Amino acid sequence: METACHSPGMLQRRADQTLIDRIGRVRSGLAGTPLMPLADDELDLLAKLEFCNPTGSSKDRSALWILDRAIHRGEITRDTTVVESSSGNFALALAFYCRMLGIPFVPVIDPNCSEATEAQLRLLCRRVEKVSTHDAAGGYLRTRLARVQDLLVELGNAYWPNQYANPDARDAHYRFTAAELIAEAGPIDHLFVGVGTGGTIAGVSRRIKEAFPACVVVAVDTEGSVIFGGPPKKRRIPGIGSSIVPPLCEQAVIDEVEIVPEARAVEGCRALVERYGLYAGGSTGSIYAAIRSYFARNRPGTRRPRVAFIAPDRGHAYAKTVYNADWCRQLLTEEDLVPPVPVLAVN
Repeated sequence: METACHSPGMLQRRADQTLIDRIGRVRSGLAGTPLMPLADDELDLLAKLEFCNPTGSSKDRSALWILDRAIHRGEITRDTTVVESSSGNFALALAFYCRMLGIPFVPVIDPNCSEATEAQLRLLCRRVEKVSTHDAAGGYLRTRLARVQDLLVELGNAYWPNQYANPDARDAHYRFTAAELIAEAGPIDHLFVGVGTGGTIAGVSRRIKEAFPACVVVAVDTEGSVIFGGPPKKRRIPGIGSSIVPPLCEQAVIDEVEIVPEARAVEGCRALVERYGLYAGGSTGSIYAAIRSYFARNRPGTRRPRVAFIAPDRGHAYAKTVYNADWCRQLLTEEDLVPPVPVLAVN
């Protein structure tokens, strides 16, 4: 039986009934996220608005379920400090739920974390660790993970959720996100999911394939991410892509992969605002851009395909980047110097 990830040497403890009661009340107060139909000339397009979760992203699902399971197993008590690496959204979700539960939380972030998210984390957490050294892939992930390991030793009684490998992250989306999507959307021809830590696509793809085996699952990644074998390069938009191959990605059922340059992600964000009034984040913009490029190459036939996508983040954290004209001009200048990465197929 799979178990959650925790600090080395942690002993199994008796479950804390007070925390079990608290997290039960938190979970009982949460509702599902909306499924919004979007007008389109060729597709029956459906957006699962995961950015309507309490902290504004799909990470609420995995953060709350990971905490829930760890508390029930006795791996987290009121004396435990939770420590996690995040580029923003997962840290924000953990900070919110840990504060509600009365559990200390130390996020490890990097310069790609938006100013707004960092400011909110510093309000919610007594201690925030921010790394600034690039890793070998040009990002910060490995540097963040190394700092997490240092903190686990320093703090002693600490719990590391390890969102990159924890099966509870996958199960949260299998149990909740996918179940809602199936109940609300019915049979789906195509499903587009962004990939970062791999938890969302691992959980959602497995359950969708069980319900609708013919559904084509398209993983969406960004240029500069190494998840699907592309060359590493500087990435500016957090939340999608990775400088490691997360173990949870190996558990996903993926038919195709669509690689999106960051400039196209910006276009996707702008298009969602202009066409539908959706103020979405960089990951959501990447996924919408992937849908547009995918069906530009694979023109629908006489039957309109039913296409669903997970909209994992809202735009507030991207006000000074994706929605800032000067930032976008600099991005376009830099991306013009880099050749495009071809679309990859998964065998």
